[in-house]
Amino acid sequence: MSANQVISFGCRLNAYEAEVMRGHAAAAGLADAVIVNTCAVTAEAERQARQAIRRARRERPGARIIVTGCAAQIDPQRFADMPEVDRVIGNAEKLRRESFLPDATAPIAVNDIMSVHETAAHSIAGFEGRARAFVEVQTGCDHRCTFCVIPFGRGRSRSVPPGRIAEQVRTLVGNGYREVVLSGVDLGAYGADLPDRPSLGQMARRLLGAVPALARLRLSSIDPVAVDNDLERLIAEEPRLMPHLHLSVQAGDDLVLKRMKRRHGRGDVLALCERLRGARPDIVFGADLIAGFPTETEAMFRNTLRLVDEAALTYLHVCPSSLRQGTPAARMPQLPMAERRARAARLRAAGEVNRRRFMRACVGRTATVLIERDGAGRSEHYAPVRVRGAEVRPGALVRARITGLEHDTLLGTAP
Repeated sequence: MSANQVISFGCRLNAYEAEVMRGHAAAAGLADAVIVNTCAVTAEAERQARQAIRRARRERPGARIIVTGCAAQIDPQRFADMPEVDRVIGNAEKLRRESFLPDATAPIAVNDIMSVHETAAHSIAGFEGRARAFVEVQTGCDHRCTFCVIPFGRGRSRSVPPGRIAEQVRTLVGNGYREVVLSGVDLGAYGADLPDRPSLGQMARRLLGAVPALARLRLSSIDPVAVDNDLERLIAEEPRLMPHLHLSVQAGDDLVLKRMKRRHGRGDVLALCERLRGARPDIVFGADLIAGFPTETEAMFRNTLRLVDEAALTYLHVCPSSLRQGTPAARMPQLPMAERRARAARLRAAGEVNRRRFMRACVGRTATVLIERDGAGRSEHYAPVRVRGAEVRPGALVRARITGLEHDTLLGTAP
């Protein structure tokens, strides 16, 4: 009997939920199934999911193929119509064990995600093939950025109570995980729906106090306006919160940001980066950026390009603007795809300059590296490091002297 396989696309939240599904499927007695956890952020993400479904059918012709995730939630019929697919389940249904019972055969089981008002805590023991652990603390989004379909895949913003988060992190730390990443769809909205309305910073501080054995805590992507005073103080005061923050910036031009219906302006990003560098001088920033948003002129684009340097953004995740049917942005005048891709390439090149500058500045310093595999891992600042001179196992934290840079990876020597 073949084992179940989970193929997950997209965000860290999907990575966490993949492990929840793996456990549910095993507990329900499901065997010889391929579960495809889709993403709907871009058309390319959906194309990759469909490609993976077809490949799974070729490689495992007798397996049961179950499709779920945001793309399946938004347009379940499109996936149900694929001849390779046996069943489509929604984002709420995928977190229930009964959805994976062998006799659960309804071709589509997708309910209205907007009717879901709570996020259940799911306890998992670990992550297959990963040295760091992701923990879901929030899901859903109450905002309506004009380019985004994710609220229709995830529903309203819902938070996991702090006590349940601490229980999950305690379990993971007890199983050997040294680093945990707090994950959510709109992470900065954490707590607004809970009785005492704890902020993200307050919850993270409580978590670090409740689980003193947790060595490293990291945050997934967050909106710039969501970094409040509580979180700023925690970044300044808590060494176990890693000095690496990934910001959902999207653009560096105020008119484009307004048309995106974002809640921040260009100046907000610059001010935040300046304040946090003042509080924690070694902090580095990543950013999500969209290239070639509808109506974006060359001058508007250059404002985004300049922001990469002015804010010293080190790690960029750049996507050409992707038309998502049903969004306001899809009704705006679109730029040619060739231009969108060209602008994305220019942004990536600017980000690469900053990344290489940062990596060169690391040489001669000491870093603590979370080993992932084959002696390679990530530093506090999320820089890739290959460590020599020590026998290291995946999941170990190793102090290493950074001695050089080879291609895209720092070289470190452990005592």
